[in-house]
Amino acid sequence: MKKILCGLVMLAMVICGVVYNVNAATLDEAKSMAVKAAGYAKANGMEKAAAEFNNQNGQFRKGDIYIVMIDYNGKVIAHGGSPALTGTSLLDQKDPNTGKFFVQEMISTAKKGSGWVTYNWMNPAAKKVQPKKSWIQKIEGVDAFTICGIFQ
Repeated sequence: MKKILCGLVMLAMVICGVVYNVNAATLDEAKSMAVKAAGYAKANGMEKAAAEFNNQNGQFRKGDIYIVMIDYNGKVIAHGGSPALTGTSLLDQKDPNTGKFFVQEMISTAKKGSGWVTYNWMNPAAKKVQPKKSWIQKIEGVDAFTICGIFQ
């Protein structure tokens, strides 16, 4: 009986792991969402975009990915993962493992148009710092950009 119970528990763990991996976002999905969000901000204005990006049940929230919008001064305009960060400056935010000023790197990337930025950040699901890779997408016509990334 004990062996059967242990076997069932192990099987359940494997199934949960497979379901989690199937539902985990991909880099392509993160990039696509950031590009779509930048287009939305350009078409609808920053205020409407910020409200939609902060909406926990909105179109820019899919599983574990969401949109962050930051201006070129490092100020958070919207944060789909933590709306309470709206209005704060992340300009001097350092990667906890490397000390790199990754928001400054994001700003530099956005000024060029778009690209990937890799850094370490607190994963709220795992409750530990993990590598994250985010697509940075300039919003045409304003000094701001969208971010969407995944933990790796």
